[in-house]
Amino acid sequence: MTQFLRFAAVRAIFAIITLVVVSFIVFSLMELVPGDCAERYLAFKNTQGSGISVADIEAERVRLGLDRPYLVRWGSWIINAFQGDFGDSCILRLNIAQLLGEKFYVSLAICLSALALAYLIAIPVGIISATSNSPVLNNTLRLVSYLGLALPNFLLALMIMLFSTVMFGESLTGLFSKEFRDAAWSWPRVKDFLSHAWLPVFILGWSATAFAIQTVRALMSDEIGKLYVTAAEARGVAGRRLLWRYPARHALGPIINSLGFDLNRIFNELPIVALILTLTEAGALLIEALARSNDQQLAGAIIFLLTASIVALNFVTDMILALTDPRVRRSIMG
Repeated sequence: MTQFLRFAAVRAIFAIITLVVVSFIVFSLMELVPGDCAERYLAFKNTQGSGISVADIEAERVRLGLDRPYLVRWGSWIINAFQGDFGDSCILRLNIAQLLGEKFYVSLAICLSALALAYLIAIPVGIISATSNSPVLNNTLRLVSYLGLALPNFLLALMIMLFSTVMFGESLTGLFSKEFRDAAWSWPRVKDFLSHAWLPVFILGWSATAFAIQTVRALMSDEIGKLYVTAAEARGVAGRRLLWRYPARHALGPIINSLGFDLNRIFNELPIVALILTLTEAGALLIEALARSNDQQLAGAIIFLLTASIVALNFVTDMILALTDPRVRRSIMG
């Protein structure tokens, strides 16, 4: 137990250091964008017909604290970020925490659901594909996984929307019906959300499932041919007991360890899917902030929250691996 607690403490320190480094990178990228927040906001106001001057820009810089040293501003930003306060949106002039509201958590729930769907399908299917001697089954599974890798998520979304519109007159866009869009959370609203959220979950899980099937199949095929599996068979261990106790147990370690990477990959695909399905969540806000309004404060907050979620997921998977595989603990603690 002492060794495990030491391992958990080391991993927690690594997670915090990772977040601090990422926060510095995100803040630096926000600062490197041409023109600071004061200039961008007043330029936006100028397009609305408000006259601005150099004095106005300097006064706005002082008000926003942009006249302070770079490291001081970064220190303030990271301390506030760890407390959930990302300041105000540069263009919209709204508190970012209030602006995001439930949107980020809805996005995270969609991505985690897509990840869970992918692995619930990929793990048994990948194991069956690696252990089956049926050419028809293997070739069918291989074809399905290749289609998942070759067919982009946005194209799948367009195909489903087109089919639904032609056949049923319903485009399947959005995450809520009109009457629940701005309502408080309740069981009817949850049911309405679930009736809409299955589509982005399915679309985002499509390629993730295909990728995971290929990975599980490759790892299982490699483990099955090793000597320790042959030795177990010689001792009379066979069937499902052999698969789950030996090759599957070792093959699934790298799969668990890659959950954070897969979550990042799924979220990277979310903004395009969000635009196609007209979803009102963090993916759509990220595209709006980066490509349209140039609101780097809002974009930086979303990226930091995503990174924090991935780091937290990696920490959880490290704990799971440490509990199930003593070799992981020894690799860190010696």
